[in-house]
Amino acid sequence: MFDRIGRYWRVLATGISFLAFGIGGLLLRIAVFPLLQVVVWERAARVTVARAILRLTFRGFVGLMRGLGVLRYEFIGLEKLERGGLLILANHPSLIDTVFLMAFVKRADCIVKSHLWNNPFTRGPVRAAGYISNDSGEQLVEACIASLRAGNNLIIFPEGTRTPAGGAISLKRGAANIAVRGGRAVTPVLIDCQPPTLGKGDKWWRVPERFVQFRLEVKDDIEVGAFLGGDMSEVMAVRHLTDHLQQFFTGEYQGHA
Repeated sequence: MFDRIGRYWRVLATGISFLAFGIGGLLLRIAVFPLLQVVVWERAARVTVARAILRLTFRGFVGLMRGLGVLRYEFIGLEKLERGGLLILANHPSLIDTVFLMAFVKRADCIVKSHLWNNPFTRGPVRAAGYISNDSGEQLVEACIASLRAGNNLIIFPEGTRTPAGGAISLKRGAANIAVRGGRAVTPVLIDCQPPTLGKGDKWWRVPERFVQFRLEVKDDIEVGAFLGGDMSEVMAVRHLTDHLQQFFTGEYQGHA
C-alpha cells in the first residue's frame, strides 16, 4: 500500500515539476528576458547573463525534483567541467539529461532543435541565450567551432535523440566532425538512469515503482590527435573517431548497466 501511495505521489510530483518548468519558461520569455533586453544593451553581455539565469533555473528544476522525491543524483568528476572551451559529449537515456548538464556546466552552449525556437515555453529562453539552432545547415559546424573558440562549453548528444528503450547507442558523425575540424578533445560524460525513466517514447506519468537515481560521470578527455595523423583525410578521421566514440559509450554504458 505504501509503495502504491509513493508511486502516486511521484506521478503528482513529476507533474508539478514539469508544470513549474513550463510556467518558468513562459515567465522568462514574457518578463525576465524582455527586461534583460532593455537593461543590457551589448549582445555578448546579454547572452552571458541569459545563460547564467538559465543555469540557475535548471538548477532550481533539478532541486525541485529532488526535493519532491522524484529523483536523486550524483555527479562524479564535476571539477573536470570547470575548464573552458570544452566539447562535452554525453549519451542520452532520459528527457532531462540536457537539464542536468546545463544546470551544472558554466558558460554552457548547446545545439537546439529548430521546433524549440517556436515553442511558446522555450523560444524566449533559447533565443535570449543565443544557443545554436540545428537548422543552420552547412553553417552548423562552423558555429559550433566558433562557440568553442570563444571559450564556451558546448554540450552535444551525438546520438541526436534519446537512446531507444533497448539501450542500443548509435552515434551520428556530427559531433566527431566538430572535434576533428575544430581540433578539439572530447570530454565524455556517461549518464546512467536507474530505473529507466523519461526515455524515448515514454509518457511522463509512467513513473517507475521507486524513485530514480541519476549518475553522471565525467570521463577523461579523448584527444583527437591520434585520429589526425599521417595522410588521413578529415572524412576518414571523422569516421574513425565516431567508431571509437561508439565503442566507448557502448562499452561504458553496458559496464554500468
